[in-house]
Amino acid sequence: MATTLLHRSGGAAVAISLAAALAVGCSSNEPDGTASATSTTPQESEPIESETAQPRLTVTYDGGIMVLDADTLGLIQTTELDGFNRVNPAGDSRHVLVSHGNSFRVLDVGTWSDSHGDHSHHYTAPPQLTDVEFESSEPGHVVRHDGKTVLFFDGSGLVEIFDPNTLDGKPETRTYTAPDPHHGVAVELADGRLVTSLGTDEKRTGIVVLDAARTETARSEDCPGVHGEAVAANEAVTFGCENGVIVFKDGAIRKIASPDSYGRIGNLSAKEDSPIVLGDYKVDPNAELERPTRVSLVNTETGELKLVELGTSYTFRSLGRGPAGEGLVLGTDGTLQVIDPVSGAVTSRFPVIAPWSEPQEWQSPRPALYVQGNEAFVTEPATDSIHTVDLASGSVTKSEKVPHTPNEITGVTG
Repeated sequence: MATTLLHRSGGAAVAISLAAALAVGCSSNEPDGTASATSTTPQESEPIESETAQPRLTVTYDGGIMVLDADTLGLIQTTELDGFNRVNPAGDSRHVLVSHGNSFRVLDVGTWSDSHGDHSHHYTAPPQLTDVEFESSEPGHVVRHDGKTVLFFDGSGLVEIFDPNTLDGKPETRTYTAPDPHHGVAVELADGRLVTSLGTDEKRTGIVVLDAARTETARSEDCPGVHGEAVAANEAVTFGCENGVIVFKDGAIRKIASPDSYGRIGNLSAKEDSPIVLGDYKVDPNAELERPTRVSLVNTETGELKLVELGTSYTFRSLGRGPAGEGLVLGTDGTLQVIDPVSGAVTSRFPVIAPWSEPQEWQSPRPALYVQGNEAFVTEPATDSIHTVDLASGSVTKSEKVPHTPNEITGVTG
């Protein structure tokens, strides 16, 4: 097994096998439903200085991770990692957290900038799956806020908090353990308060607020099925419920109800300079797979919850926010819809990919949206392709095939 690097010189791509120069590390889990992990780490090499920051993308596939040049969509490296993997930005501009088995593993994407006051130096190096990992049972949500990264392990209820700028080694962590393991999420605020979900492995009910000493200061159990988290302007921490959302802001918890008795919001997208949160919206509690056509806009200042009809369905990997806070939704009709978050009007529909259908299993590849700066990146598993969309014009500026069927996508700015 080898990690393959692609280097470009004079516009030509030259593949270099590093099979003789790899250090291979393996770990295996007992047969508990998780996949065994096998990965490769390139040998240390001198970084290359660049004129500008070099953004990169990480894309999962069944059995590994691809790293791409975000400007060209060219393949930089493929790393094998058995099983179903998930990726989240680590919170800095260089690393990605890979959910694999019973740990979050740190992927050094190999692009970074060093600031020297009035200027910066920019570097690239081969990506590598490092030996740094955070281990517990069933790694779940990753939340980044106020320079801190918070991990939640569903199988143990463990919460780990660290400074993502110290990921050159294993960072120091602060921990909290929920009373009962559950599919949960947590966020730490600027003053050290921790807001985390309440629940058990049978049901989830609401949120609890803990001060910096982890003494409870507030709670609400008026959020059945609590899922998803987003921080809006003025640290308005928002969680989705089966009947609306719940918001912790200015020391108080507020419920904003859905217009339907069952109006589930479970996936949220926010901009921290906007008071409005974009969410999904489902109304059938008995559906095995509901294909919603409306999204929600929740104003955390006024308490207004507005529904927007898109005329097409979408999935949990379809939501994003543009550089000006506009709502973005990738529909199953193949368009990227742009929503004014204040009025709720759909202002543009950009054709990007062919129409598609949501697969039955949530782990199965489906088109995914990732926004970085003024560009949106859209995966198209049906054609093993990735597309770049200029959000100012709506035009698809690049489309490239990749060697594996893409699943999840995220990136770093370098």
